[in-house]
Amino acid sequence: MKFEVKTEKDNYSNSFLGFLRIIFKLALIIIFCDIAVKFGNISRYYQIEYNCKLLSIEKSKPIFKEISRISNLKSKQSIWEFCREVVK
Repeated sequence: MKFEVKTEKDNYSNSFLGFLRIIFKLALIIIFCDIAVKFGNISRYYQIEYNCKLLSIEKSKPIFKEISRISNLKSKQSIWEFCREVVK
């Protein structure tokens, strides 16, 4: 007859590894979300800069609408002032 004694050491190490896996996955999710937000900000900046350069060349209504949508500016005067600052 064989007699075995189970210890709690295996249970603690497995639960600790599970906890570390969860923490690692959460850290990766947070890092990837932060990168996605930063890429969105960079993309928005370059889109505004591109549209402001287009506006200085071609003064059309769709470009005003696009800049207004991106920058939340409503009047043409404020869009002009904003684009002067961006293009400098």
